[in-house]
Amino acid sequence: MAVDMNMNILVVDDYKTMLRILRNLLRQLNFSNIEEASDGAAALKKLRDCSIDLIISDWNMEPMTGIELLREVRGDGKLKHIPFIMITAESKSENVIAAKEAGVSNYIVKPFNAETLKSKMASVLGDF
Repeated sequence: MAVDMNMNILVVDDYKTMLRILRNLLRQLNFSNIEEASDGAAALKKLRDCSIDLIISDWNMEPMTGIELLREVRGDGKLKHIPFIMITAESKSENVIAAKEAGVSNYIVKPFNAETLKSKMASVLGDF
């Protein structure tokens, strides 16, 4: 199945520069429908108000972290089907295990480039 390049992607990060970087990387990969949220709580509101096809979220945010957002998404019958890619600067194995147990679709450790993002997205969505 071909990946819909018009899919709605929600990028969640409390660092504006990282939001801009992610938006630019997604544009390089030819995705154009990109929503942003500055923390997990704002992301949850967008998820409930809009149709989102993929979530790419940072782990370390306040007041709601990426892992808390992931648990909320996986616990919500209307949202649990959405692929969720976690981004973090932490490569600790306990974080990876916690994310896997919470139902993460894939995991990216910073720093990363467009090729890494593409391969992680392809493993979740299929080749594009």
